[in-house]
Amino acid sequence: MNIHFIAIGGSAMHNLAIALQQKGYQITGSDDTIFEPSKSRLNKRGLLPEEFGWFPEKITSKIDAVILGMHAKGDNPELLKAKELDLKIYSYPEFLYEQSKDKTRVVIGGSHGKTTITSMILHVMNYHDVEVDYMVGAQLDGFETMVHLTDENEFMVLEGDEYLSSPIDLRPKFHLYKPNIALISGIAWDHINVFPTFENYVEQFSIFTDSLTNGGIMVYNEEDEEVKKVVESSENPIKKYAYSTPKYTIVNGTTFIETPDGEMPLEIFGEHNLQNMAGAKWICQHMGINEEQFYEAIATFKGASKRLEKIAESESTVVFKDFAHSPSKVEATTNAVKNQYADRTVLACLELHTYSSLNADFLKEYEGALDSADVAVVFYSPHAVEIKKLEKVTKQQIKDAFNREDLIIFTNPEEFRAYLFNQNFDNSALLLMSSGNYGGLDFEKVNELI
Repeated sequence: MNIHFIAIGGSAMHNLAIALQQKGYQITGSDDTIFEPSKSRLNKRGLLPEEFGWFPEKITSKIDAVILGMHAKGDNPELLKAKELDLKIYSYPEFLYEQSKDKTRVVIGGSHGKTTITSMILHVMNYHDVEVDYMVGAQLDGFETMVHLTDENEFMVLEGDEYLSSPIDLRPKFHLYKPNIALISGIAWDHINVFPTFENYVEQFSIFTDSLTNGGIMVYNEEDEEVKKVVESSENPIKKYAYSTPKYTIVNGTTFIETPDGEMPLEIFGEHNLQNMAGAKWICQHMGINEEQFYEAIATFKGASKRLEKIAESESTVVFKDFAHSPSKVEATTNAVKNQYADRTVLACLELHTYSSLNADFLKEYEGALDSADVAVVFYSPHAVEIKKLEKVTKQQIKDAFNREDLIIFTNPEEFRAYLFNQNFDNSALLLMSSGNYGGLDFEKVNELI
């Protein structure tokens, strides 16, 4: 098949393009800009467009299908040409469903934890040499791409994102997968530009639950009230398996979990991660991995990229990078680090970077999110607020929203970096939470802090 990607440079899109090329498809693509690491990875495989921009002349009747990325706009010239030629146009999740409709589809959903849980499942499968197809939202050790597709594998493991599918398909991605086995880790309001009320957001998870195939399996976090309500009230004829945080202890900065064979040390920590592990265990068991095999494999799991990722460590200092940006993730991540390093000074730095986090009406959701940090810093760019065409956000608004008088706030990247590199980090844990880079912070140089 000849497949053309409109907006090939996206994190998910370029991985799908590579996966399809490896499967034998002929791939072309366009984009108006492509950043690293997508650029180098596409170039290595001969898939990088010769020049950036949109070229309707690339769209011909020889193309069997077009895959449309979320980054493209509804009036994209290549999209308009594809419609004119009546070509088959897929959103990213639609095409993944087409690739997996004859497989057992395992879909991991939730406002937080879905990347980690998907990563845990893939780590366990890889450890035991069980080949599965997959799509995950982070680069994993031992996996060349974030998407892998075959004709022969029995299972397809999909991270089920609730964001919209494409500019012309406004359904949440995870509504399109029709899972045989699914999981919901938690529900905390997010993507307010798409789901303007909490009730509207929760409704998407009800639709997801009801999209399971008859007799399918739903694994769910019973400690999350909204998840419990959504799953247990569903009348879809499915099997329901609840999970909760397993028993654990922390000894000298290492978390030990109780197993049938006694206590076992883990590379990961934090109650959310342990909840995620309990959910992943149920999923793996439904995929044929027994309890003993699961624990053997999960003991070596170090975490997904940018999810409580340890980026520097000395005898007295440890530095973590985390993708956390929504209020529930920020609170859970900060709590996890403080619980793990109770005798150290925890400095938590949060960048408000997303549309939701920079929205004046949404800011109040962050109240208490940084309370467990000994020192709390928030960075945001007024320029980013302008670009997103949002109301101006003041430092006082942020201080009031977090309800923390000693909150330190920066809007200038250089001032933030100067502050960071002038701290004494003896007996400290530094936590950098952002889906951006604090206006250009070089994470490689963080080693110099310790």
